[in-house]
Amino acid sequence: MDTFWGPDFAGLEREDPEIARVLLDELDRQRTGLQLIASENFTSPAVLAALGSTLNDKYAEGYPGRRYYGGCAEVDRAEVLAVERAKELFGAEHANVQPHSGASANLAAYAALAEPGDTVLAMELPHGGHLTHGSRVNFSGKWFHPIGYRVSPHTEEIDYDEVRDLALAHRPKLIICGATAYPRTIDFALFREIADEVGAYLMVDAAHFIGLVAGRAVPSPVPHADVVTCTTHKVLRGPRGGMILCRADLAQRVDKAVFPFSQGGPMMHVIAAKAVALREASGAAFQAYARQVVDNARALALGLAQEGMRPVSGGTDTHLVLADLRELGVTGAEAEARCDRARITLNKNAIPFDPQRPAVASGIRVGSPGVTTQGMREGEMRRIAGLIGAAVRSDPSTADGARRLAGAADEVHDLVRRFPAYARQEVMA
Repeated sequence: MDTFWGPDFAGLEREDPEIARVLLDELDRQRTGLQLIASENFTSPAVLAALGSTLNDKYAEGYPGRRYYGGCAEVDRAEVLAVERAKELFGAEHANVQPHSGASANLAAYAALAEPGDTVLAMELPHGGHLTHGSRVNFSGKWFHPIGYRVSPHTEEIDYDEVRDLALAHRPKLIICGATAYPRTIDFALFREIADEVGAYLMVDAAHFIGLVAGRAVPSPVPHADVVTCTTHKVLRGPRGGMILCRADLAQRVDKAVFPFSQGGPMMHVIAAKAVALREASGAAFQAYARQVVDNARALALGLAQEGMRPVSGGTDTHLVLADLRELGVTGAEAEARCDRARITLNKNAIPFDPQRPAVASGIRVGSPGVTTQGMREGEMRRIAGLIGAAVRSDPSTADGARRLAGAADEVHDLVRRFPAYARQEVMA
């Protein structure tokens, strides 16, 4: 059977055909469309094998050599490998690989560096930040006093003068840099300088670009930050989960903030899969991949501009493009829905100083990690930009628009058949 899950899949089909059908349908969705969500990627079969292993069964509260349960000798080996690989790959003095997600890594970082009520300076959500950077609906905005910095209205890049002015005015305990919808590299050395000037800790949320750091495609925040939080999926191409890198003198505080403060038993199958991904990211092939991710994103930005979708900040240095659709008279929500009909998966996204509410938005965010994993290069990015343009300009409520969306879907299917996600030889048992 042509499925990823090998001989055990037959048992799943017998025991739970409904869930088996979900797995097959998701594999079909990934194979038959363009996956352009900037925070998604395709893991290797080796990563998925670790995720589906018997390490799932083991409770292992605590840390290697210091567990609260017996029988942890084998899972200890997996966690030690993950920690050592993370430290070596990123040049970090300490690594904690237990966080279940990027958000839980951020929660632990707050707990290690600040107290409830402390002032935190971070990028505003509408300008590219994250919910955990001070949103009022999140713990970060409810438990801490958030001050937000923005991008310049002229360059749409971080206004470092405003960051310094806000830091001097509010004297935050913690300064956060990093974003979810910011396409440019960040001046970590300047953030370090500002943090030192006001006596603040510097935390870098590298969830989106840590894979590019691993691949030496963008500068590393590790030499400049007190703490770096990240996810292990996205460009890093590992399992869904989080990780924290920090200075040695903060190691104990970070570890205690993860366990026992914010988490219980770690997911040992996920930690093993993190170890696999970190090993994969340590080679020359991954460095070539990371460089291609950036090259593809830049080609995609240029192609979208030619389709009338203005790249915010004029382009990208990373894996993602944020595009302003106002010139086309289409909202981000409309664009997302139209692209979905054309088998193009992307997301609506607010742009800086957006006049629309977030659920509607004036922009879209597209990313190159997944299609680069599939082997696509700049030529394919230009074609993808054209397909996005055709889909965004097609009104599905009209016969002509529906016809053009169907035509775009056929072209997408033709393209991805040449660059399949989980190629047939990879998924045979």
